[in-house]
Amino acid sequence: MEYVVLNNGLKMPKLGLGVYQIADELACRNTVESALDIGYRLIDTAQAYHNEKFVGDAIKQSNIPREELFITTKLWLADTGYKSTIKAFENSLKKLGLDYLDLYLIHQPIGDYYGSWKAMEELYE
Repeated sequence: MEYVVLNNGLKMPKLGLGVYQIADELACRNTVESALDIGYRLIDTAQAYHNEKFVGDAIKQSNIPREELFITTKLWLADTGYKSTIKAFENSLKKLGLDYLDLYLIHQPIGDYYGSWKAMEELYE
């Protein structure tokens, strides 16, 4: 697997699986499990995809050490703002069954994205 090094020193795989439009639980879990089995280590989901729990279940089932994975999810525009971002972040972690995310993005820069950015800076620390 090839990687790119981000500004904060994290190594992000250049190839990953996005699970946009895989809303069916079994299809999502099977897709993520298969991708992990063949060597994918970056999984990209989002609150708006409504499949974070399915992705988390597949990650747990894989028994791949967490530090070998790069997990991305995204803040939905309805959750922008400082307090809402923190709550949404915690909800995503809970659904994914993870202690941390490798990348957390603002899905669309609409609403109070400045407040979201401030919250994300604090969450990163």
